[in-house]
Amino acid sequence: MTSDSYPAFADLALAAPVLDALARIGYERPTPIQAESIPPLLQGRDLLGTAQTGTGKTAAFALPLLSRLDMGSKNPQVLVLTPTRELAIQVAEAFQTYAAAMRGFHVLPVYGGQNISVQLRQLRRGAHVIVGTPGRVMDHLRRGTLQLDDLETVVLDEADEMLRMGFIDDVTWILEHTPEERQVALFSATMPPPIRRVANKYLRAPAEVKIVNRTTTVERTEQKYWIVSGVHKLDALTRILEAENFDGIIVFVRTKTLTAELAEKLEARGYAAAAINGDMNQQQRERTIERLKNGKTDILVATDVAARGIDVTRISHVINYDIPYDAEAYVHRIGRTGRAGRSGKAILFVAPRERRLLRAIEKSTRQAITPMELPTREQVNSRRIEQFKVSITEAMEGEQMPFFHDLVQQYLDETDTDPQQVAAALACLAQRDRPLLLADTGTAERPPFKDTGDRGRTKKPAEKRRVESAEDTEKRQTTPRHKRREETEGIDMERFRIAVGRIHDVKPGDIVGAIANEADSDSVYIGRIALYDDYSTVELPAGMPREVFQHLKKVYVRGQSLRIESLDKAEKREKKKSVRKKTGAKKPGGKKPARTKPAGRKNPGKGKPKPPK
Repeated sequence: MTSDSYPAFADLALAAPVLDALARIGYERPTPIQAESIPPLLQGRDLLGTAQTGTGKTAAFALPLLSRLDMGSKNPQVLVLTPTRELAIQVAEAFQTYAAAMRGFHVLPVYGGQNISVQLRQLRRGAHVIVGTPGRVMDHLRRGTLQLDDLETVVLDEADEMLRMGFIDDVTWILEHTPEERQVALFSATMPPPIRRVANKYLRAPAEVKIVNRTTTVERTEQKYWIVSGVHKLDALTRILEAENFDGIIVFVRTKTLTAELAEKLEARGYAAAAINGDMNQQQRERTIERLKNGKTDILVATDVAARGIDVTRISHVINYDIPYDAEAYVHRIGRTGRAGRSGKAILFVAPRERRLLRAIEKSTRQAITPMELPTREQVNSRRIEQFKVSITEAMEGEQMPFFHDLVQQYLDETDTDPQQVAAALACLAQRDRPLLLADTGTAERPPFKDTGDRGRTKKPAEKRRVESAEDTEKRQTTPRHKRREETEGIDMERFRIAVGRIHDVKPGDIVGAIANEADSDSVYIGRIALYDDYSTVELPAGMPREVFQHLKKVYVRGQSLRIESLDKAEKREKKKSVRKKTGAKKPGGKKPARTKPAGRKNPGKGKPKPPK
């Protein structure tokens, strides 16, 4: 059964808020693992799933479990165990995305290396879903800070990886401490004997789902990937389009919304682009594909489902603007090129946090994908100049050439101007709307932090510092979260801790305004902000200049100093502080303990009789 033959998400009896979230992010049809796992999980059955990483397992269990949540209870109802903290964060974020329309929903990732006091505070507030690594989950269970009395479901994600990392005993210990009447879903890429024994012991008459890897290599397609860094994805895509010799291109994105947005942006940059997605009727779809076939459109921006069945021989390139979650989908995508005996080229954009998906695709296709460098400014400019020369040659052979020849000659006779000067002026007019050369600076390579120069003294009072403007506030509040995140996904980000939080009546706009102004940076480079009681965290581009960092430490927001520091450093400090508190050890560099005096001896020189005068 192919993924085209599976029902749509709307036919899977998922809860209305979950379907709303899926519609908002543009997911249309489930992957095979999702289509086969969702029904039994919705029914409350145990499940044993075998599928490779990158097949969409997270949604396979997150969507049905969210649909079954009792939002009236704040106690944990779902526990997901993952082998690494990176995967725990990724799974927690996926739950949050799919629960976007569920008011009051809380998911909490718990893992080692994070300040446990933060986790304790959030556990006291309550969370519907806990996603964690085995070690930290065990720690909370031993402390009694994680109560599983109301637990409905346990998910073991990437069980074979937990076995490889030596966590399988921890996993069984945790399972022994969960309610007897609970649902268990176990997902694993392979099924070694120890994992099979766990399944036999803890799963009751499970539904078995096994997704066979049918992906094959595409021999005639050259495959490359680019790690998203340094420039925005749209600017990177533009450079690639300018440097590559292409005929027709399909650019793949994940959501229907982005197909239209990206096509519009490409058209604004001078390309003949069109969108194709599931919202189009058959007549519109056929018309769009026909325009691609006859050369009226050169670039098609599409989702996986919308591109099924497209067979256009002139497609020379496939660009994966968004990496697919499903390795099979990747093969279907790049299969759109290299047809009819022709060679093709596939380029994959990979954000740093998506490297796991890249490795999963390579493993699934059994073929290495080679890294690529973006075309340099010089290469782009050289190609633009060559294309401009070609356009001059073509224009000289045009039917209107005699008319313009006479017009220019008339101008030369009237003004006695050098013909070369006239030609240069006409070339300048032709390129007025689109500069021939790529500028040295611009959005494609603007630095996150500008040259600091002399910043002078710190402005202490908040009213002397620029806060976020009303226009910035409106833009930030009306721009979808995924859209704002897209602006920074081409840049390596680092999380920082700042000493202002809810108790200081601080709002994200205050933080954005302060950092953007004082760091002399565009607010587009300020990533996710999370507010807590007495502190907040903010994502900023990695590699902040030292002078900018030192300056931000002294900046005030709502009368409170930011005291910015790396989140990793802050968590290590809190951990050491917690250890000292438990052991009673003194802080290094603190006061030395007072020296005790010998017993029975008073202060020398005191109480002695004075010598006679």
